[in-house]
Amino acid sequence: MATLYVENVPEDRYAALRRRAKEHHRSIAAEVLAMLEENVPTEKELRSRREFLRYVERVHSRKRSRRSFPSTEEMLREDRAR
Repeated sequence: MATLYVENVPEDRYAALRRRAKEHHRSIAAEVLAMLEENVPTEKELRSRREFLRYVERVHSRKRSRRSFPSTEEMLREDRAR
């Protein structure tokens, strides 16, 4: 496992990180790791997101092509014609 050292962290940023770690009952190192996991996706996670996006786009395009209900405009026209 790699080791990460960060230098020149502004005092206010470090204090905020320390407060956040304390709120989550973690060490500062554990809090930084949790933040990295939440905000920096791995290549595997990015691939999974792209696959999911392609799936959603396929499902969305299928729904468009099966338009079995009239549009709002068509329904309004029909209603006004009565």
